[in-house]
Amino acid sequence: MIIPSKHAWNHCRIIGQKRPLLPKHVWAIRVRLELSKRLRDLALFNMAIDSKLRGCDLVRLRVADVFSAGSVKERASILQSKTKTPVRFEITKGTRISVSDWIAHPLMSGHDYLWPSRFQDRPHISTRQYARMLKDWVMSIGLEPSAYGTHSMRRTKVAQIYKKTGNLRAVQLLLGHTKMDSTVRYLGVDLEDALAISEDVEI
Repeated sequence: MIIPSKHAWNHCRIIGQKRPLLPKHVWAIRVRLELSKRLRDLALFNMAIDSKLRGCDLVRLRVADVFSAGSVKERASILQSKTKTPVRFEITKGTRISVSDWIAHPLMSGHDYLWPSRFQDRPHISTRQYARMLKDWVMSIGLEPSAYGTHSMRRTKVAQIYKKTGNLRAVQLLLGHTKMDSTVRYLGVDLEDALAISEDVEI
């Protein structure tokens, strides 16, 4: 009797480090969220890209962290839960508009957290719920969901910064890494990257 084999947990899935979104992916998702008037998703998506925060820190953002004197701040700072070190991030104009629209929504009335949970026993959405939302976003534009995760959002902007400038120190500061080795591994920097940067420098 032949017993049918069970598929491995990673069957048909892309495993390993999750890819950052490309600029065209970012804009495609933004357009879809705007057209469908999903204010919370749009604000969360934009804030994830700008802040470069880990999922656990992103879902714990409070309104007071990013909103003051009747408007969304241009820059904010929080204490990272993993490293217990502060990290600053910029909030671009488009993100400020989407976050301001979300804060003004009736569903946000009386909430301290920027992404409140619908469940009474939870003050904010969970990282698992954030991951499910991300899966929905990438699938909406035809991407393979197993290739992307919450760290894709954290890596998206810094990947473009590194590609354009080659400045690892800047990326390290933006990510809040304490060691440069962590930044190198996080970006997947290899010898080809180093050679490409070196080729652009003439002496």
